[in-house]
Amino acid sequence: MNYDITIIGSGPGGYVAAIRCAQLGMKTALVEKYPTLGGTCLNVGCIPSKALLDSSEHYHNAHKTFEEHGIQLKDLGVDMPQMIKRKDAVVSQTTAGVEFLMKKNKIDVHYGTGSFVDDHTVKVTDKDGKENTFSTKKAIIATGSKPANLPFISLDKERVFTSTEALNLQEVPKHIIIIGGGVIGLELGSVYARLGAKVSVVEFLDSIIPTMDRTMGKELQRSMKKLGVKFYLSHKVTGVKREGEEVTVTAEDKKEQTVEFKGDYCMVAIGRQAYTEGLGLENIGIKTDDRGRIEVNDHLQTSKSHIFAIGDVIKGAMLAHKAEEEGVYVAEYVAGQKPHINYNLIPGVVYTWPEVAAVGQSEEQLKEAGIPYKSGAFPFRALGRARASMDIDGQVKVLAHKETDEILGVHIVGPRAADMIAEAVVAMEYRASAEDISRMSHAHPTFTEAMKEACLAATEDRPLHI
Repeated sequence: MNYDITIIGSGPGGYVAAIRCAQLGMKTALVEKYPTLGGTCLNVGCIPSKALLDSSEHYHNAHKTFEEHGIQLKDLGVDMPQMIKRKDAVVSQTTAGVEFLMKKNKIDVHYGTGSFVDDHTVKVTDKDGKENTFSTKKAIIATGSKPANLPFISLDKERVFTSTEALNLQEVPKHIIIIGGGVIGLELGSVYARLGAKVSVVEFLDSIIPTMDRTMGKELQRSMKKLGVKFYLSHKVTGVKREGEEVTVTAEDKKEQTVEFKGDYCMVAIGRQAYTEGLGLENIGIKTDDRGRIEVNDHLQTSKSHIFAIGDVIKGAMLAHKAEEEGVYVAEYVAGQKPHINYNLIPGVVYTWPEVAAVGQSEEQLKEAGIPYKSGAFPFRALGRARASMDIDGQVKVLAHKETDEILGVHIVGPRAADMIAEAVVAMEYRASAEDISRMSHAHPTFTEAMKEACLAATEDRPLHI
């Protein structure tokens, strides 16, 4: 079998690249190691975590806010196995949808571990050890990432685990200790906090979601504390030990004093690392950097110009939509088009509640770069829509150039921030000014009015409703 292009890895980057390649007339093969398509995102990442986040939010609202809404319930409880079952059904429906798209676009799917025999030959080894070899003119490596771990932590995947196992707990923890205050730890921590678990977040740095604007971290921390989440910042974890059903985490605080945390579960959420094991990169002379990532040029080409790499396996934010954009980019570049990606305008989202979303540069980045800027913020509690839904935590923060008024960054913590950020992306793609947005009509009552008000605050310090 001969293919125009072969994609190894069927996550959002891989399967979207395959679809776009097929649309552009290429004979396309997709290789997937696991029995279902969709990679980490669809199987053990974005989709299942959002399913649990929504389920836990429903329970939390029923438990905490329904009475104020005038809704009375009796015998409210959590059926954890059913919650997991629903999550699994959502995953199955979504992965089945990807399989349908492969058939629709006449893409050949090969299940098994893909590896390079040479520059133009790919070998697929299935779970029974059977090998299938074929040739390909071009290839895209889209093998994604796996959860990172600390060298001294032994993961038993029962009481000490990563986000993958946290998606399948059959009971609500009494006390779950989360190592890492980034996106993954906070999302899953909020799930179990809403369901009634005691949650302790142990973070090495002095703020949560440290890659985002610091205002966002402070706002989210304030909100999550209302759920009962405890934060231990500037704590360096030194050990994790399990004895029976108890897990003990030891750490050093900022005064270098040893502290202990005892719980029934511990989740390690310190980030993810590129996954290239078994690819046979040594057979084709492609090397990885000190963090295990494949090095690529501006066109996402590896040291072999006909072999590309996208998504978590290369530099940049580990985001599903970033991988998708790169997958489309490679397909169109191979087809002779002139695609473009503006990495500064790929939004980042934390799906806690309130949600956090951001695009562009943070205040800290603008200060470091010496760019003159002005800032405008508007709190959700001043919005009628937010008061009506009892979602009053958070704010919209707009950063604009001090001289030109061009929007340089938008940072939102609040209800539906993940959806609201799209307005900011559109505005910044067209290099809009804060005044441009402030003069556009925003429907009332909506959460997006906070965006208009924040732009008014940034433009002339004249918000209308505070």
